[in-house]
Amino acid sequence: MNAAAPMPLTARCGGPLHGRVRVPGDKSISHRALVLAALTVGETRISGLLEGEDVLRTAAAIGALGASVERGADGVWLVHGVGVGGFREPASTLDFGNSGTGCRLALGAVAGSPITATFDGDASLRKRPMRRILDPLERMGARVTGAAEGGLLPIILHGAVDPIPIIYESPVSSAQLKSAVLLAGLSAPGETTVIEAEATRDHTERMLKHFGAKVASKPHGDHGRRITLHGQPELEPASVVVPADPSSAAFPIAAALIVPGSDVTLEAVMTNPLRTGLLTTLRQMGATIEALETRDDGGEEVADLRVTASQLRAVDVPPERAPSMIDEYPILAVIASFAEGATRMRGLKELRVKESDRLAATADMLRVNGVEIEIDGDDLIVNGKGRPAGGGVVATHMDHRIAMSALVMGLASENAVQIDDSSFIATSFPGFTELMRSLGADLA
Repeated sequence: MNAAAPMPLTARCGGPLHGRVRVPGDKSISHRALVLAALTVGETRISGLLEGEDVLRTAAAIGALGASVERGADGVWLVHGVGVGGFREPASTLDFGNSGTGCRLALGAVAGSPITATFDGDASLRKRPMRRILDPLERMGARVTGAAEGGLLPIILHGAVDPIPIIYESPVSSAQLKSAVLLAGLSAPGETTVIEAEATRDHTERMLKHFGAKVASKPHGDHGRRITLHGQPELEPASVVVPADPSSAAFPIAAALIVPGSDVTLEAVMTNPLRTGLLTTLRQMGATIEALETRDDGGEEVADLRVTASQLRAVDVPPERAPSMIDEYPILAVIASFAEGATRMRGLKELRVKESDRLAATADMLRVNGVEIEIDGDDLIVNGKGRPAGGGVVATHMDHRIAMSALVMGLASENAVQIDDSSFIATSFPGFTELMRSLGADLA
């Protein structure tokens, strides 16, 4: 459970937001850089690592598994890897706190090593589905000898002595599931293949190539991908520069769009096409978002984004866009409440199994602030009327994205918006409050 005392926070409407800022490093890249660096032979330098609690838990876990992990005085992290399949058995439980990404990636990596490890997390993580990860790992030779009902944490996993390559057709669009299978496949001879009906973020594939693995990805069906990994490579150390997290950038972007007169520039934001569903949607809504200084950094596309306040209109967001913006729906729902008309976000089933039931939590956040919404199956419909009333107290359910979304709403609503707890925002966005205040936001 969240051990810290609750820290309520209130956002009020004030003047325009102005400034140039850089949000913390991308969380997805940070987790993957640590795990893959641990599977190399030698030293990897990682700069720009997100130093939020979730990522620090992953760093601690790979240290417990035998890698050497240290933060230099210059902020660069140094990881001395143990090689593919080289993890040692940890002396105690691997506690991932609230980090679903770190836990699932580590499950895959450990499944390819002949060791036993116990995985656990906080009350929120213990509710999140893990059976979907365990099923393919067991097919690859790993064994689960302990788990809570339904395959939930805590989990005791025995890695495979002789990992088996498989062809796995993913039942859900999940980059974490895909990544776990590919990480386990590193230890297996031959080819491990993952087939996904909807293409999910491809950071693992890109980073595997960055560290020297042979990975091929090709289209599958209308929207999917077929990813094939050649197993048992010797991964080589390679420096990683972590770009700014587009999921974190979504909050100041949203604030700049809805607070009249605002003009904000976000530096070095990752613009990987499989992570830009929110930008695509916002531009369709009439948002003024200009990409400046587009460039490639460490295998990922990045750009500076200049965002100015805009008149927004409702749109219909197709379900196939969900994998490219799955974490951004709460903040999109807030933006939609400031648009004119009914915005329909389709195919949000995965939101029900995030840090909270994020679909229900998003709906509650809007309702308590006077926004008319409807949940139709797995679709969320937000009836925007230009400016919501606000005035609500939002139950965050220990979900950092609900907390930040509600605070952004309060910056432009008619009345202040309060959240019941802000203490866990640092899991993904350390310094969020200070960064927003630097732009002129009234948070107290």
